[in-house]
Amino acid sequence: MKDIHILAIESSCDETAAAVVQNGRTVLSNIISSQIAIHTLYGGVVPEIASRKHMEKINQVIEEALSRAGKTLEEMDAIAVTYGPGLVGALLVGVAEAKAIAFALGKPLVGVHHIEGHIAANYIEHPELEPPFLCLVVSGGHTHLVVVRDYDRFELIGRTRDDAAGEAFDKVARAIGLGYPGGPKIDRAAKEGNPEAIAFPRAKVADAPYDFSFSGIKSAVLNYINHAQMTGEHFKPEDLAASFQSAVVGVLTEHAIRAAKEYGFQKVALAGGVASNSCLRARMREACEKRGISLYYPSPILCTDNAAMIGAAGYYEFMKGRRSGLDLNANPSLKLGER
Repeated sequence: MKDIHILAIESSCDETAAAVVQNGRTVLSNIISSQIAIHTLYGGVVPEIASRKHMEKINQVIEEALSRAGKTLEEMDAIAVTYGPGLVGALLVGVAEAKAIAFALGKPLVGVHHIEGHIAANYIEHPELEPPFLCLVVSGGHTHLVVVRDYDRFELIGRTRDDAAGEAFDKVARAIGLGYPGGPKIDRAAKEGNPEAIAFPRAKVADAPYDFSFSGIKSAVLNYINHAQMTGEHFKPEDLAASFQSAVVGVLTEHAIRAAKEYGFQKVALAGGVASNSCLRARMREACEKRGISLYYPSPILCTDNAAMIGAAGYYEFMKGRRSGLDLNANPSLKLGER
């Protein structure tokens, strides 16, 4: 059987990435140009700057991905690209590039949903993992509980009603004075703190047991800090980070395990940038082991935005016969499962 090679492009936020993926699970190259240093100056991602940096870097990143893989554009069987959700200007750079390459070479174009890409990152390092399974997707922009029915069939059973978990991490890190990006800095600080030092609320959504809400805990942290400053009360930032992280991870774990039990899944996966959080991994591992559930998660480099995951998802779309036209456009609010 002929090997299928996918050139994948990802530019949904502040990483310009390209990868060459073989047969959906073998990564021949995975090049990421990060903009973290630039956006750190502003305390978060500035969309206009992100778009401009994508334009500067995208050709170089693709050339390096092909070079590392030892392949040429002509050897690619398809071009896969993230077309949503994400920052519209950033997405447009990747989509325009992918369409230009596909048109010039007469290659098939495959539009990929960014969240489906995050889920597919698990296939790269876990060749034994196949649908159906439950996936907890936790990132800066999304917190989803997803039933993965098939490689191209997804059922969203839980989502955040307000802030995504990663967004809450960023805002709390900024309030504590840790800076951007918040997730890794909270994780590091929490290792030096007491997770039981401060009791923060853990919101439940009454009519939707698998939905999440993190705006309440974010507000509780900000109120705690303001009160301490007004009364001259001293607190350790490490204790606050650990207590906040423990509360968020507790809710994520509780929802995922309850859904796995009620839906009858013995396989649970983590995906998204926050899936690299050491506390979440440890808490989920402990809960899954207790119940005989197999837990899967990618290496940290495949949790954050990258093109290898888009190549993995794109391969399964390609093999299902799905093709995008040259009228493919960026869709910043693309829903999971939407085509």
